[in-house]
Amino acid sequence: MGSFRNILHLSLFTLSLAKPYPASKLQWGPCNKTEVPSDVPVQCSTLHVPLDYTDKTSNETLQLDLVKVVAPVKTSKGSILFNFGGPGGTARNEIGVTPIAQELLALTGRQYDLIGFDPRGTSGSRIPMACYNNEYEAWSLFFDQNPTNKSDVELGSVWARGKILAETCLKNQNKTGSLISSAFTARDFMQVVDALGEDGLLRYWGFSYGTTLGATIAAMFPDRIDRMILDGVQNPHEYYHAQADFQEWTDSDKEFSAFFSFCVANRDKCALAVGNNKTAAELEQSVWDLLDTLKFHPLATENFKIDYSIVKGVIMQSLYDSFTWPVLAGMLNLILTEQLDLLEQTLDASDANQITDIFATIQQPQSLAGIHCSDNMVRTEKLEDFSPAVYHMYNTSRIIGDALVPLYATCAQWMIEPKERYTGDFNVKTKNPVLFIGNSHDGLTPLVSAKNVSATFENSVVLEVDGYGHSSLAAPSACTIRTTSAYWADGTLPPKGKVCELDAPPFSDVRWKDVIDNVYGNGTFASTNTPKRGIAFRPTIGAALAPPVILNGKLLA
Repeated sequence: MGSFRNILHLSLFTLSLAKPYPASKLQWGPCNKTEVPSDVPVQCSTLHVPLDYTDKTSNETLQLDLVKVVAPVKTSKGSILFNFGGPGGTARNEIGVTPIAQELLALTGRQYDLIGFDPRGTSGSRIPMACYNNEYEAWSLFFDQNPTNKSDVELGSVWARGKILAETCLKNQNKTGSLISSAFTARDFMQVVDALGEDGLLRYWGFSYGTTLGATIAAMFPDRIDRMILDGVQNPHEYYHAQADFQEWTDSDKEFSAFFSFCVANRDKCALAVGNNKTAAELEQSVWDLLDTLKFHPLATENFKIDYSIVKGVIMQSLYDSFTWPVLAGMLNLILTEQLDLLEQTLDASDANQITDIFATIQQPQSLAGIHCSDNMVRTEKLEDFSPAVYHMYNTSRIIGDALVPLYATCAQWMIEPKERYTGDFNVKTKNPVLFIGNSHDGLTPLVSAKNVSATFENSVVLEVDGYGHSSLAAPSACTIRTTSAYWADGTLPPKGKVCELDAPPFSDVRWKDVIDNVYGNGTFASTNTPKRGIAFRPTIGAALAPPVILNGKLLA
């Protein structure tokens, strides 16, 4: 603990010797609390950037709406910019909210300002990818986001829906859509760096798709990288150049199996295992059998239909964070034992939101397609030529392989060409080394991707966290706090092969709050908004990838 505090004191002293730089162009002030919820001190500002970076004669601009979480340690050492993934995820409505705000402050040493904005194409951007203005068509898109193994004819339906979405976006968003790409967003980030008036260098933490965005920024601006953490790493080579993100699902089934192993190891805390002597393998097989049954025989409570898509969606969302595993076990147990009255009560008490604005509700799949499909270079005209990619996904992961086919079916038929797309090879030598982070059991972005991408970033290092779920935020660890804080403070990289132990194993009662208070002192994690366990929740990190879970016209959040 003593050495950790010395790092903070030394870095504050070093700040006083820093070279002066031009004053910031940003005017920070109070935030609109409706648009920017927060449990910690935040400030807001705006910045106008070029709308089209390829048109040097145009004066058109795009307004970026920025939010800053103020560093608790004074004086701030500078700013770290964030992207929470998707693509399509937003930042302004997340970065200042507990628990993620407290977690990010702890992981950065509590001495940096944290800055986020909603990238081009997202719901909070001034140019969202919004293709629909007809309510019937919008509802049709909403109900067509199904896993392709739902039935024998679902794949054809999904392929047709992908073409409809691609054509609709071309018709209604052709001009704006061409201005949405990771390359343009990378330039937006560097515009923010320049406007901050600090040292002209980027400090960045990207999660999930944010790692692909970060890799793109680093490849385009290698000499301007001060510090960069890429956490929950997506393979950018596949993101840009493959029919689908095949490697992304490498460990999905392994993590799903781990759920049952921890359930049996904590039998008294796991509803699936209470009162029986079933093995982990037997419990897992019972859920696979359930999914197959629900394809043909959905369950009906008084107000809810429980089918293959519902259960598959809830399971997929639970892979983001093992915090939700006890609740997943409870729901699966109620379904398997057909305790329909209790299941009805549980669903009624869930965090499902009544859909009042269908256009806002369908923003996620549009943003995801608008960014990912425009970045991706692979196009396919016929379903029979696309089918091998589908079966490759099925063979890669049984639990997730069919859930993302609607995205890739859209990308295969996408018609909008971006004004700029990164086409390089990601063989990068940055001004300062990049730190990659991967969990040992991440069902959305496997550790192997972190290692593969790190191999092409000179002098970079991979930190492994021995945790379950998506990115280091799903794996509370004092070791991770100390490692990342040291990196932000003075660029110290962990030794190659370092593994951070997990302090909050699945089915335990340990949370980030406990770990943070242990590192920084009791009371550091000041929470006014402690999250509760619901049936599921839409994760902050990589949220746009999780398929929607629809309960009786309500969206499970």
